Amino acid sequence: MTKKHTNKHLENKIAEILKTVFDPEISVNIYDMGLIYKINIDDDKNVKILMTLTSPNCPVAENLPAEVNDKVRTVESIKDVEVELTFEPPWNKDMMSETALLELGLL
Repeated sequence: MTKKHTNKHLENKIAEILKTVFDPEISVNIYDMGLIYKINIDDDKNVKILMTLTSPNCPVAENLPAEVNDKVRTVESIKDVEVELTFEPPWNKDMMSETALLELGLL
């Protein structure tokens, strides 16, 4: 298996784990909400996740990134995890998956 294939497999596993993390104010997982901007995995299986929140004043601003970090660490073969919070570009509902839009009745 090539490194690129292995990393894609890991990225898919990480995405599945992220679908178990919910913003407590919204009944949709953070992955489908579009809050995960980027998942980078280096050759040593260190993961860097760039994420945002629906608003800079989100009441879970401290808890959500920590939960993401903890859950991603449970993925087998991951060496280290870093979660970076950004508000650029600002999140908007256009970043939501079709699944999220349907679940919230926006489609």
